[in-house]
Amino acid sequence: MNTAPDRLPAIVAFLQDAAGLKDTLRSGHTTAGRRESVADHTWRLCLLALLLERDMDANLLQVLKLCLVHDLGEAMSGDVPAPEQHADDGRAARERADFATLASSLPEDLRAGLMALHDEYEAGETAEARMAKGLDKIETVLQHVAGRNPEDFDYAFNLDYARHRTDTTRLLRALRALADEATRERMR
Repeated sequence: MNTAPDRLPAIVAFLQDAAGLKDTLRSGHTTAGRRESVADHTWRLCLLALLLERDMDANLLQVLKLCLVHDLGEAMSGDVPAPEQHADDGRAARERADFATLASSLPEDLRAGLMALHDEYEAGETAEARMAKGLDKIETVLQHVAGRNPEDFDYAFNLDYARHRTDTTRLLRALRALADEATRERMR
């Protein structure tokens, strides 16, 4: 065993706290009509990245790591629906602080590694972060299209949602075109 036994309790405690994402709800709905959890979203986002490994110009392992940690701070303060997000709303700083609190019990090397992943994702400067951010937005749009949403759900919002994140590579643009077409079809 390479992991020192004294590290295991901290890892398990972090994992238990991170499980709060299973109960943190998003504004979208599943195909059965249940509110989607952040954990649901993260799982499907990682699956999407895995399926695209051959087509992306980014390191899959790094993309998956970024996808896995990108919403962990929401286990503490919840999700903010996309239509309510604004660049100057303080959400990024709050989520980083929540993430740091969540990771505070981990051994320093693990905490620093997770914080570095969080910061890489937020900066959006690497090919992997741009891919993870773009896939995150596309997964959201695709879930909106697939979900059994309330009657007043604003599908038109999807058509402009985070385009600056989804237009960064040819792959993301192609996926976005499919998501937009599915949105238009759902609006009909």
